[in-house]
Amino acid sequence: MSLSPENLPAETAGLPVEPADVDLSSQRALSEWLPGRLAAEEPAILVIGDLMLDGWWSGSIERLCREAPAPVVDVQTRESVPGGAANTAMNLAALGARVSVAGIIGTDDAGVDLRSQLVHAGIDVSHLHSHPDMVTTTKIRISSGGQVMLRIDDSAKAVPAEALAALAASVRVAVEEQDAVLVCDYGNGVLADPVRASLVDALAGPAAGGDRPLLVVDSHDPRPWAPLRPDLVTPNAQETARMLDLRLPDGQDRVAEVSKHADALLEATGAGAVVVTLDRDGTVLLRPDGVTHRTWARPAAEKQASGAGDTFVAALTLARAAGLPLTASLDLAQSAADVVVHQPGTSVCSTGQLSRYLKAFADTALGADELQRQLELHRAQGQRIVLTNGCFDVLHSGHTRYLNQAKQLGDVLVVALNSDDSVRKLKGAGRPINGVADRAAVVAALSCVDYVTVFDTPTAAPLIAQLRPEVYAKGGDYTPEMLAETPAVEEYGGRVAILDYVAERSTTAVVKRIREGEGAVPGN
Repeated sequence: MSLSPENLPAETAGLPVEPADVDLSSQRALSEWLPGRLAAEEPAILVIGDLMLDGWWSGSIERLCREAPAPVVDVQTRESVPGGAANTAMNLAALGARVSVAGIIGTDDAGVDLRSQLVHAGIDVSHLHSHPDMVTTTKIRISSGGQVMLRIDDSAKAVPAEALAALAASVRVAVEEQDAVLVCDYGNGVLADPVRASLVDALAGPAAGGDRPLLVVDSHDPRPWAPLRPDLVTPNAQETARMLDLRLPDGQDRVAEVSKHADALLEATGAGAVVVTLDRDGTVLLRPDGVTHRTWARPAAEKQASGAGDTFVAALTLARAAGLPLTASLDLAQSAADVVVHQPGTSVCSTGQLSRYLKAFADTALGADELQRQLELHRAQGQRIVLTNGCFDVLHSGHTRYLNQAKQLGDVLVVALNSDDSVRKLKGAGRPINGVADRAAVVAALSCVDYVTVFDTPTAAPLIAQLRPEVYAKGGDYTPEMLAETPAVEEYGGRVAILDYVAERSTTAVVKRIREGEGAVPGN
C-alpha cells in the first residue's frame, strides 16, 4: 500500500494532491503520523555498493611520544559500526524498511564484525559476498576530548575478480521484487564494470519489464550510472563541481550557481531529478520542468558526527519508495539528517527519533521579546533577517514556494502568524481551520523557516518596528504601496521585497473545494 490520498491521516485526507508537491504538512498530525506510517509501509529496498566498517576509538592525551612530537592517545573506548553503504542500510532498517545488501567484504575480522552487525539489525545479507583475498574497508577515527586527532583508512588495492563475478551473477536475483534499489558507489571498486553492467541489464532488460523499482544513485561520480536512467541522483557539492568542471562559490551562492547548471547536471547523470546536497546549506532539487526546491539544514555545533549524507539518502529513498511526493520526501530526509548531525560518531536515525524531532516543532512560536534576543545574536554574526507574515492556515504548495523564496533573501527567516482572532477578523467566522498552535508547528517544521512568532495587532507593523528585519517579504499580489507595514520598514532603512505570487494556489480555494466535496484541481 502506498501513501495515496485515501491512506493519509483523516486531517489531511480531503486536501488536494499534487504529485510533486502534496500538502502533507497541513496538520500537526503529520509529525505524529508520518514516520510511523512510512515504517508500516515496509518497502523492500536493496542497497548495493561499498560496505565499510567505521571505528571510533577515544582516549586521553597526557604526553607526547619520545619518537616524534606527536600526542599519545591512551585508548579507553573502542566502537565499531557499519559505515558507507552499510550505514545507509542500517538507517533504512532503523526507519522501517525491509533491507537487503549486495556487495563484497573480506573474511577478515572487520568483515566478520560487519556481517554480524548487519544480520543483528535484521538486514538480508544473502547477496553480501565474502572473499579471503578481499580487505574489508575500515575507517578508524582516533579522538581525544571530543576532537578527532587521526583517521586510519584500510582498503583493498584491488577487488578480486572472482568476487566481482560472483556479485555480478547475483545482481539479477537481488533486484527482484524490490520497491527500490539504492546504489552507494564510493569508488572503492566493488561496483566495477561487471557489476555495473549486470545491474544495467537487470534494471533495463526484459526482466525489468515496465515496472522497474525506484532507482537512486548516490555516487562519487554519477556519470557512469547515466545508462540506468536513475530516478534520483544525490551528488554533494564537490561531486557536482567535478561534473561541471568548475569551482563553486562559498555559502548560499552555491545554490544559484548549481541551479544555473541544472540542464547540464540532468543530462550528465541521465537522472529524472538531481538533488545536490550542500552540507550546512541543505539541499537543492533540480528537475527538467525547471521547478527547484530547497531544504535548509539545522546544523549542530561541530561534533564528531559522520554519515549524515547516508541518513539523508536512506530517508529520501524510503519516503519515495513508500509513495511520498518528492518535495515532501526531501523535507523528511533533511529532518532525518538533522537528527544524526546532533549525535556523535557514525549513527542512524530511527523512526522514534524522527518522530520526536518532528514533534519538537509543536508549540514552537516565540514571543516577540525572546525572538528579538535571538535575532540580535544572528546579527552579531553578520546574518541578515527576513520576516514575512500571514495566516498560513491550510498549508499548500504556493505557501512552500513562497517561503523558500523568502528564505533566499537573507540568512534567517522569521514567519509571523496572525493570531486566531486576527484570522477571524480577516477571513470570517469559519476561519482559521487550524488553531495557531497547529499552524505554528507546521510552519516551524519547514526546513526553510528558522523562527515562528504570533502577532495579534491589525497589521504586523508593531512587530516589524520591534524586530527591525533587514528584509520584509510579501507575496506578489501586493505592491509596497499597498502594504500597511511599508512605512514601518522604511523608517529604519529596511527593504520591502515582493515575491512571486502563485495565483492558482489559495487556502480559500482549498477550503472551498473541501467543503464542496470536490477533488484535486486538474494538474495539481
